[in-house]
Amino acid sequence: MTTRTPWRPTALLAGLVLLTAACGGTTKSDVAQQSSASATAAASSAPANPNAPIKQGLKIAFLPKQVNNPYFTIADGGGIAAAKEFGGEGKEVGPSEASASSQVSYINTLIQQKQDAIVISANDPNAVVPALTRARAAGIKVVSYDSDTTPLGRHVFVNQASAEDLGRTEVQLLAEQIGHKGKIAVLSATPNATNQNTWIDFMKDELKKPEYKDMELVKVAYGNDDDQKSFTETQGLLRSYPDLAGIISPTTVGIAAAARYLSDSPYKGKVKLTGLGTPNQLRKFVKDGTIEAFELWNPADLGYLASYAAAALVSGQITGAEGEKFKAGKLGEYTIGAKGEVLLGKPTVFNKDNIDKFDF
Repeated sequence: MTTRTPWRPTALLAGLVLLTAACGGTTKSDVAQQSSASATAAASSAPANPNAPIKQGLKIAFLPKQVNNPYFTIADGGGIAAAKEFGGEGKEVGPSEASASSQVSYINTLIQQKQDAIVISANDPNAVVPALTRARAAGIKVVSYDSDTTPLGRHVFVNQASAEDLGRTEVQLLAEQIGHKGKIAVLSATPNATNQNTWIDFMKDELKKPEYKDMELVKVAYGNDDDQKSFTETQGLLRSYPDLAGIISPTTVGIAAAARYLSDSPYKGKVKLTGLGTPNQLRKFVKDGTIEAFELWNPADLGYLASYAAAALVSGQITGAEGEKFKAGKLGEYTIGAKGEVLLGKPTVFNKDNIDKFDF
């Protein structure tokens, strides 16, 4: 789409959303949903033109769950590099703590700055929706990546891989390491993180299969994507369950903190640890035997793909409808799936045999 929403409908939508925010804080309401639906209709009125050129000088803002998180530093770096590649300007802004509503003030500022697109990894699927609705009403395209908002809050969701594949494969990885037997725990990020909770649901479903009858999930702990809290939660898990066989941590901050604790404890090599992490972050723990295997997609590619999706939206190549296609630079062509989801691809399993082949 090459033009922004006309000023009169935009002003009306903004007024409705502001009223909603004043009455209901960051919770969804009927007014917010109506505003989002209207914004979506206005944004989608023009048909997609896959042959439209990417606009030059696009301003794309990346809003991760938290800044100074190694995972998001890499992911957003990939997105900023992509923006430069297609003649745009990318930047990263965000909170230092990953709480449910911590991203709202940043969205409001980005609206004032008239960014062309916001690429967000949501700490909470609902808390950011009213602010993102205001952004959409102002003509800003919204791409969620890594952790989704509710569909009302964005045009497209760029997902790492199938949520089901990720949840189930993490259980499979740990089961292989503990001989399909023993008590296990999950060390997650925040209690409301969309991606974490979806993966954990699939982990629980996988554990219902007969081959896991001798495995028991005893606790899901939350480290809030904070290094020290994740370290402390790991310590607490082992104090509460000294016979714990393994831990799954589907967060880069959590798995690194857990590995650090285990590597200096009597549990090293006895309590198995797997989850999602980066090779550079976990290489030493793989080599010293603290971790046998873990998995992840390339976070730089995730940010790169999200950046191109944002550019395609702003340039009118796509609207976010299922079946639309767009090109993402070196990654090739992608197709939008159901509910506006775009999948990066399958994750890679890292172990001592291949970890030195990767540098991110």
